Amino acid sequence: MNAGQQPVSPTPTRGALTQPTNRFVGTSDCYQPVERMLELTRRCLAVLAEFRNPVGIVTKNRLVTRDIDLLQELARHNAVVAFISLTTLDTELRRVMEPRTSPPAARLATISDLARAGIPVGVLTAPMIPGLNDHELPNLLGAAADAGAQFAGYVTLRLPWQNKDLFEQWLTEHFPQRKDKVLAGIRAVRDGDLNSTEFGTRMRGSGPRADQIEKLFAVGCRKAGLNREPLNLSTAAFRRPGGVQLELL
Repeated sequence: MNAGQQPVSPTPTRGALTQPTNRFVGTSDCYQPVERMLELTRRCLAVLAEFRNPVGIVTKNRLVTRDIDLLQELARHNAVVAFISLTTLDTELRRVMEPRTSPPAARLATISDLARAGIPVGVLTAPMIPGLNDHELPNLLGAAADAGAQFAGYVTLRLPWQNKDLFEQWLTEHFPQRKDKVLAGIRAVRDGDLNSTEFGTRMRGSGPRADQIEKLFAVGCRKAGLNREPLNLSTAAFRRPGGVQLELL
């Protein structure tokens, strides 16, 4: 944010919720370090809680626990789920792969805090990188379940556009001896490429290696007791504040 620039207000969120239908999504972590100062996510959550509009959150950061009061309000109406992204239990790998994010122990503590507060919580093991962290998948799922997670999902790494060069450079810097193995693993789940855009397979890949990761995930979930119940948020309590008469309409 530039000097003198005003923080974004939740007004667009409120405006969207007054429309007959709405759906909106963010594509980056909504609890990045700057959120501690700006509180954009908190203010948007306050609007969502006012309308009782269902919302799903995915974050790597413990800052989400700051907003437990708003998440509890949404949870009372079955209108929220929070997924904590857990990529590795190796603190050194986390440091080089996800700097400026909460360490693994803090993410597991976050899952515990949310679960104890009555907020539906899951774990998103993402990204799974063949040859780098995919072997951790069962342990990630088990640790998350022990912490209180109810749901789980995973995403396999893909490298669109300039991300290919950046990732290769990162491997050269941090894992030079494993670089070829990792890139070969990604190509094995992306039909020989480092990226795929086909709907339905782009998030998990395809082919024998992708099937192996999928089976590892399924077995891990079954052993850990994750995804036993379907995840269904409810719009039954949705309202447009403006008076009792409006709610009855």
